[in-house]
Amino acid sequence: MSDKVEKKRLAILKILHEDNRPHGSQELTARLLAAGHELSERTVRFHLQALDADALTENLGKQGRRITDLGARELSSARAFEKVGYLAAKIDQLTYNMDFDLERRAGTVVVNVSLLERGQLPEAIPKMARVFAARLGVGRLAALFGPGERVGDVSVPEGKVGVGTVCSITFNGVLLRHGIPVSSRFGGLLELRALKPTRFVELIHYEGTTLDPLEVFIRSGMTDYKGAVETGNGLVGASFREVPGNSRERVLGLARGMEEAGLGVAIDIGWPGRPLFDIPVSEGRLGVVVMGGLNPVAILEETGMRVRQTGALAGLVDYRTLIPYEQMAERAAQL
Repeated sequence: MSDKVEKKRLAILKILHEDNRPHGSQELTARLLAAGHELSERTVRFHLQALDADALTENLGKQGRRITDLGARELSSARAFEKVGYLAAKIDQLTYNMDFDLERRAGTVVVNVSLLERGQLPEAIPKMARVFAARLGVGRLAALFGPGERVGDVSVPEGKVGVGTVCSITFNGVLLRHGIPVSSRFGGLLELRALKPTRFVELIHYEGTTLDPLEVFIRSGMTDYKGAVETGNGLVGASFREVPGNSRERVLGLARGMEEAGLGVAIDIGWPGRPLFDIPVSEGRLGVVVMGGLNPVAILEETGMRVRQTGALAGLVDYRTLIPYEQMAERAAQL
């Protein structure tokens, strides 16, 4: 397949995936033309037939085509170089789309969704609870999703359960709603001593990766949540943000409000122009270190439990669907 043909077929898959509904060739042609792809409807039908043959799309007759699970995986894997910076763009998109109102405690927040076997829950929930109890996750709220439920890019298949943890990007959304722009710089491994953060030992910049940094550290076996919850000494996921230097008092107030709403995320908030955990900040800005939202799930991989998917930045859910982590076992029994 030529590079030009691959780009066009990936563009079709991208539209089907992002809209999460079937499209006919006429609608796809209009969307592709609007995106700068010069294609006739006849050519689009030709590409759709090829995608059908490769099982990347499914023909639903008059409804049009929808992307298959195989097609979604192909879209995720293809043309990695072009996706550099995609994660940073997705962070900005979810931040902008989030509408959580801190005062009313209503609206949507960003969540990660990780897939577990239903039979894993009795062992997994107590382990995750230890991370929450040690205040090493984002707040104290979580969600469980049953088969057939969908959150953003993640659909829960039969026999699985989706574990939803609040993503630290929720912090960005709250600040933006109050007029404070946030720059997400990197995700890293934060070293703890007696449960106190000391320094970053590894980091991955969001602008230079196609993967969520914490997912990389989890899969690589570089974390130490077991040590963190048992002795207070370990390596946990965290990320570094920058905000305007003159917003410090407002950021502190919003961080307290998030804590009261069960969404506490900020580990430390620095001072204008001063390094935070030895990380220099830009002129006129201050650093904020926030806890990683996948941390409660990360301990499962670390202790030998296979998580099928650690879905960072899966999508938006209503705040009311979240429950205190202490109620997860009760919720699991209802699935």
